Amino acid sequence: MTTATRKRPAPSHIEVAEPAKPRRQRATGPGAAPPPSRRFKIDCTLGYQLQQPTSFLFQIHAQHGRDQQVLAEALTLDPMIDSHVYPDPLEHHRFLRLQAPAGNFTVHYAATVQVAPRVWNTSAPEVPVNELPDCVLHHLMATRYCESDLLGNAAFKMFGQHPPGYQRVQAISDWIHDNIDYRPGSSTATTTAADVFRSRAGVCRDFAHLGVTFCRALNIPARLVVGYAKFEEPPPDFHAVFEAYLGGEWMMFDPTRMSPVEDLVRIAAGRDAKDVAFSTIFGPVQMLNMAPLIEEDRAPGAG
Repeated sequence: MTTATRKRPAPSHIEVAEPAKPRRQRATGPGAAPPPSRRFKIDCTLGYQLQQPTSFLFQIHAQHGRDQQVLAEALTLDPMIDSHVYPDPLEHHRFLRLQAPAGNFTVHYAATVQVAPRVWNTSAPEVPVNELPDCVLHHLMATRYCESDLLGNAAFKMFGQHPPGYQRVQAISDWIHDNIDYRPGSSTATTTAADVFRSRAGVCRDFAHLGVTFCRALNIPARLVVGYAKFEEPPPDFHAVFEAYLGGEWMMFDPTRMSPVEDLVRIAAGRDAKDVAFSTIFGPVQMLNMAPLIEEDRAPGAG
């Protein structure tokens, strides 16, 4: 699940719901035929009660590009107010910026998205630091939620002897799945990867933060990815996974195994949760409801 942050005068917090129980994710490998493209319907509603006029920064738009295509989308605001959508200059995910009046406020985003799943090269090597593209280097650095400097010794003891490359990152993802309990309510807006490593419990963003942190400690660029995902059981929620830069491309891993990574409809990627919050709120508000729904479109011609 992803974060909703807010700035002063209200303290930071996470808007969360409890996703489904874990399940095994689908395996892929080199030489395998890629699965056919699939079409998904997004129906996302966020409801708030505002004590005063409040500025918002949302990240709920499906990303156009990177193996997925937004075929149609619509944004509805109640009450109808001016808003502004702009892209991130590097990653090209989109932000929705607005100021809403006091009272009840609802955001509804609907989209049809075509997703072309990829088959990962499980023999992909790690890229030496001196060969990394400039734009990737900052994904090696420790951040607020991903203290790779603090967990460096642990990462080398646990994973330093694994063959470098895809298999080492998969070992990291497997270890997190096997050793960290998925426990809704066990973390807060200030919980970091080091906290999760000590407590051995968290939710999907915590699992992803720990994966990012271990990778960076081993000089593997890594980042957090959020999107829409279908879970086996309600309630719905935004989902967080992580990507590692291997063999010259970003490859996705989900230590929770709650939903196949090839079914994730991507929203945004960033250094940690503060970069990819579904809503950043600049004022005191109460969240009334959150329903980021996703369904596969099985209509004729949708695949």
